[in-house]
Amino acid sequence: MAPTGYELGLGLSEEHLALADSVRGFADRHLTADVLRAAVDAKAESLPPFWGELAGQGLLGLHVPEEHGGQGAGLLELAVALEALGRAAQPGPLLPTVLASALMVAADAKVGAELLPGLADGSRTAGVGLADPLDGRETGDGLVVSGSTVGVLGGAVADVLVLPVRLSSGVRWVVLDKTDLKVREQDSMDVIRRCALVEATGVAVPAERVLDGLTAERVRSIAAVLLGAEAVGIASWCVSTAAEYAKVRVQFGRPIGQFQGVKHKCAAMGIELERARAVVWDAARALDSQVEPAAADFAAAVAAVVAPDAAVRCGADCIQVLGGIGFTWEHDAHLYYRRALSLRGLLGRSTEWADSVARSALSGVTRPVAIDLPEGSEAIRESVRAELAEVAVLSAEDQLVALGDGGWVQPHLPRPYGRAAGPLEQVVIGEEIKRAGIQLPELLMGGWAVPPIVAYGTEEQKQRVVVPTLRGEIVWCQLFSEPGAGSDLASLTTKAERVDGGWKINGQKIWTTVAQFSDWAMLIARTDPAAPKHEGITYFILDMTTPGVTVRPLREATGSALFNEVFLDDVFVPDDCVVGEINDGWTVARATLSSERVALGRGNASYPTLADLLRFAAGRDLDATAIHRIGEFVCENQVLDLLGARTVLKQLSGADVSTTSSVGKFLSMRFGQQIAEFCLAELGVAGVVAVKGEPSDKWMDQVIACRAMTIYGGTTEVQLNVIGERMLSLPRDADR
Repeated sequence: MAPTGYELGLGLSEEHLALADSVRGFADRHLTADVLRAAVDAKAESLPPFWGELAGQGLLGLHVPEEHGGQGAGLLELAVALEALGRAAQPGPLLPTVLASALMVAADAKVGAELLPGLADGSRTAGVGLADPLDGRETGDGLVVSGSTVGVLGGAVADVLVLPVRLSSGVRWVVLDKTDLKVREQDSMDVIRRCALVEATGVAVPAERVLDGLTAERVRSIAAVLLGAEAVGIASWCVSTAAEYAKVRVQFGRPIGQFQGVKHKCAAMGIELERARAVVWDAARALDSQVEPAAADFAAAVAAVVAPDAAVRCGADCIQVLGGIGFTWEHDAHLYYRRALSLRGLLGRSTEWADSVARSALSGVTRPVAIDLPEGSEAIRESVRAELAEVAVLSAEDQLVALGDGGWVQPHLPRPYGRAAGPLEQVVIGEEIKRAGIQLPELLMGGWAVPPIVAYGTEEQKQRVVVPTLRGEIVWCQLFSEPGAGSDLASLTTKAERVDGGWKINGQKIWTTVAQFSDWAMLIARTDPAAPKHEGITYFILDMTTPGVTVRPLREATGSALFNEVFLDDVFVPDDCVVGEINDGWTVARATLSSERVALGRGNASYPTLADLLRFAAGRDLDATAIHRIGEFVCENQVLDLLGARTVLKQLSGADVSTTSSVGKFLSMRFGQQIAEFCLAELGVAGVVAVKGEPSDKWMDQVIACRAMTIYGGTTEVQLNVIGERMLSLPRDADR
């Protein structure tokens, strides 16, 4: 089954996409169903039949320096390849072999010159142990090790093994020859690639076989990236397998993918895949770039929390979607589930990784997400910086005019309303405006109003409302939702009837943000009741002072009134307020040009952020459960930032961003909500009554206000439909 765009995308550059495509082709040729089943049925693990071809393709030495027979690439390239091979659940010691060589490269040890060429060309294989260390004592010229360790990946077919050894000075890592050890294959969760028990009895380890300079944290980090990359491949196979089955399996007269329960489960799997892909990508970049070690280890710990669990969830849900057939030995689904469980187990408890992330964040160690801009950005930056310097010296009032008239507010728009800026220039403009300390006007709903008017409006309309909006002079609201047409917006019933010189409009709108303060409104109304559901709708702009417009604030659960219901009673709208063609308003309403706009930020400052959570947690006596939960929040915040960065990078390369941006939007909807609920729960009694010295009022208000986050702009359930249908191509609901 050839994967679609969402399935192989850990790497973003053209080189990485080409590498993934090449490895996928290799897997299609060599990792056939017969090869997979032969590994399952084998009484003992052995080298797979494609091992020589694997080495011949250079995949074993992607990350190995050229002077040692490798390709001289990095862990990111290796991760891209492991994701592609992970989709095929490849048998054999590929993963432990490349992990062992990656550890030797990171240690910059003398043993590299001896062993790396053989590991890169396939003439040697390796196993790696990540569990309990052997016992060791130092001698004058090395170590002597004894003891046993379990779960050594690839141990049964390895020539050399990289294992931890406990010394009085701490844990060190050593390279041992299999011939000096007693190795026994273990009954393993993964029936394709098995683990081994390794025993050592007084084995002498020369100094050159000790991987000095390799800390336990760095070993764990490299393992998290490489095992995480394979976990991403496992998740990818599970997502595509479940989605493809849901399209063709018919029950009760329709494909099961049309049932929301199945569609939402598949969409949730797709979300897990994108989360895992983002964090493994970043952790590999961090280790490759030689950033501050603590920041790189932080990124790897995030990957260790997210990716293995994502693969396990996808594996379990894949079997669930497949139903009975997925629970048979003959189907491959359980093999992928077993592989996911094995990867997670080998990396260690996710709770310990999450605790590490939490403690790092609470102590100020993080990994800021940065976007590496392509060649040509500096020339753009120089020009942008010079122009903005002239704006920065103006008064606040003059700045607003200069920003609006100069196209800085929405630079993606065509001139003169924007700067016709492509993705790269938009990123640079955003960075330079922030650097210059310039405050853009807060457009609120005006940010939604301007693009469709620029795209479909008349020149007179643009001068009348677009220019002053971009200067921050006009407040907008959106008259779209109705009591009977919320997420299903095309079901609207507000009617516009033709009269002399314009239209007479009657109807009711609801959930209209800041309508009581607005000067103008975007309004859609049905102008042809006989037309199909998404047709016969016209887009208007409405002066909110027009007679017949009644705004009635709605008191919300918070006690405030941000939303409103708006009644339209014989409201006259002149013809010059029709935007676009009559009866084609649905097209205009959807035309926000979002695909052309690069969004550098995320979230809403009025809702809780990770910074709020860390301030809340600072100095508090937190139990182990709370620390673990904070670690999960830190990981999720990193996921959101990384999804945003990956969206921008995809836009810069001209790639489709719908999948990544949809997942980011879904996750953002619930993030602040979950933080508020956690903080309120941690307060105990102080969370439900005002207690002196506690931030009770803030969190009592926030937890109620945040309930709206998963409702407005399309509920989370609707977003899951969107992800299922657009990301996974699942069938639309029967009534749409």
